[in-house]
Amino acid sequence: MRRLPARRPTIKDIARQAGVSESAVSFALNDRPGVSPATRERVRRVAERLGWQPSAAARALSGEGSATVGLVLARPARTLGVESFFLQLVSGVQEALAVRRLGLLFQVVEDLDAECAVHRRWWAEHRVDGLLVVDPRDQDPRPALLAELALPAVLIGAPGDPGDLSGAVSNLWADDTGAMAAIIGHLHALGHRRIVHIAGLTGLAHTRRRIDSLRSEAQRRGLEETLSVPTDYSDAQGAEATRRVLAMPRPPTAIVYDNDVMAVAGLAVAAQRGLSVPGDLSIVAWDDSILCRNTHPTLTALVRDASAFGRCAAEELIALLDGGPPRQVRRPTPRLTARDSTAAPPVH
Repeated sequence: MRRLPARRPTIKDIARQAGVSESAVSFALNDRPGVSPATRERVRRVAERLGWQPSAAARALSGEGSATVGLVLARPARTLGVESFFLQLVSGVQEALAVRRLGLLFQVVEDLDAECAVHRRWWAEHRVDGLLVVDPRDQDPRPALLAELALPAVLIGAPGDPGDLSGAVSNLWADDTGAMAAIIGHLHALGHRRIVHIAGLTGLAHTRRRIDSLRSEAQRRGLEETLSVPTDYSDAQGAEATRRVLAMPRPPTAIVYDNDVMAVAGLAVAAQRGLSVPGDLSIVAWDDSILCRNTHPTLTALVRDASAFGRCAAEELIALLDGGPPRQVRRPTPRLTARDSTAAPPVH
């Protein structure tokens, strides 16, 4: 595949090749008086040859249009409508963008290759002026692509390899390792020794960190019967994973779910099997939501403001669009809120 140039052509490039000042280029391209017809024509020919187009950000500043931020999500589309975290995240993003009258271009694709292709197409077509990038992976190809395209971007979530970040890329993240440690500490203090983690998608950097944190905490606390089971985050796979682990010869006394939807599905499976929550089984949801607060029993969950997380990500990208430097921004670790779904394990 042909590699794109490292950056878009600028007014400075046009001025250098046309042999005029940058202000003359601006006058010529914006049909303003101050340059001769011959200079105007020469500048336009150079701009066309270089493939220059006015950026949406520039059009927004001049009142001729609005800048646009791109967000591509490489996840199974069927899982998005029920996952409250991303709905709240996008809501927060949109709230911050609306203050500056910026648009959001959103697309769902099947995999990372398709996401990278969309980023390249948007760059080539001048569709977006910056990108929000979610779900960092191990061996993630996107940081290198973002550096190549030189598009301002914010990576939401700690990268698999922090050394991958370069160029105009900021990073916004929270401590998944510490959050899992808090969950295991809570369950261990209640007396649980058999703990299962119904995890999300494999390959995601935050999934690996949660799994690694579970293993580390289990080793530190002498817990020999812990397990992580990957899923696609859906209620269907969350329920199926719950059935499998509850059918083990020594089933868990506590299950940690990587989102609220799977936790509610697991609660239903426990009820179907005649298990009491929390009498026979304790349940923890990674992300709090109205679902967790309105089930019976209410679900112990990690509480964080996903809308505020989205607003912060959009504000960091706006700062880059305004010419600010890339930043590493750590958000507060999600807070574990104990509710009715966790208690001491049954005594056998």
